Amino acid sequence: MPLTYTILSEQNATTTNAIINHYSASPDFLTLSKSEGDDILQRDDEDASKLQKGIDIAKDKGVLDPNFVPEEYISIDVLGKNPEEVADEILGTVRKSTGGGVVVLCGLSGTGKGTTVATLKEKLENEDKKQVVCWSNGNIFRSVTLLAVTWCEQQENCDGFDPVKALTKENLASFVSMLEFGKFNGKFDTKISGLGLDLLISEVQNTELKVPKVSKNIPTVAEVTQGEVVLFASDAIKKMGEDGIFVLLEGREQTVNYVRTPLRFTLTLSDMSLIGKRRAAQRLAAGALGEVKDGASEEEISKALDGQLAKMMKEA
Repeated sequence: MPLTYTILSEQNATTTNAIINHYSASPDFLTLSKSEGDDILQRDDEDASKLQKGIDIAKDKGVLDPNFVPEEYISIDVLGKNPEEVADEILGTVRKSTGGGVVVLCGLSGTGKGTTVATLKEKLENEDKKQVVCWSNGNIFRSVTLLAVTWCEQQENCDGFDPVKALTKENLASFVSMLEFGKFNGKFDTKISGLGLDLLISEVQNTELKVPKVSKNIPTVAEVTQGEVVLFASDAIKKMGEDGIFVLLEGREQTVNYVRTPLRFTLTLSDMSLIGKRRAAQRLAAGALGEVKDGASEEEISKALDGQLAKMMKEA
């Protein structure tokens, strides 16, 4: 596959595959790919460990059922498949369901979850004429954090955010009770009502929910609210699914396990080296695109890629 400017500028799976093929015999690219792959797997392991810690806390508090067993996952090997082929394989099962549906998608970083979700959304909307929502727990964690911070601001004996005082089991239950998911102004949304706040997430997700006092405290709050947020999200997703909406949920198994649905998929790669190769190719593509002009020749693109590879090898 030629490395044309059009392919480079797409910055998608076609781009990364072209770069991987271009450097198939390059020792430097293989070295960079291994380093990228090792880093990804290490971060995935660390993230999984942190999430599991939060889930274990929720089980100890009695928020989550320690004996809960999710529906079985359908494993899809994405090796040699483009995003459309992966999406079509998933849709082969999804389209057999009736009405709305909740589609859960898991997999290691680098297996193409984000691209697959975007492709699924496009196909369901354009080909099946479905209403589709991509759900993320991020804004729910931010909302609970905003409430915890606001609670501290209203206490005379709190000097700034005090997690010990704010994040008690009773307070967390109270904060979550101040969140309501339903239809507001004709569409599904989450309402924050309590401690003097009366907000809709859709209207404040890029303002109040991203101020420093919220952002810097999210990790602390998230560690002890996994269970509460998982249950809130599960209920919200169930409501949308029952309303005929297709909900696409991408995430780690530890959290999405608690969302009831038979439409569960795990993306795998039988050739794990591709995880690192894809990430390396993505980095090279982004760097090279910033150096070449519109309509650059294959020779100019190859030179820019070589320059990026040499730079990254020095930094590795």
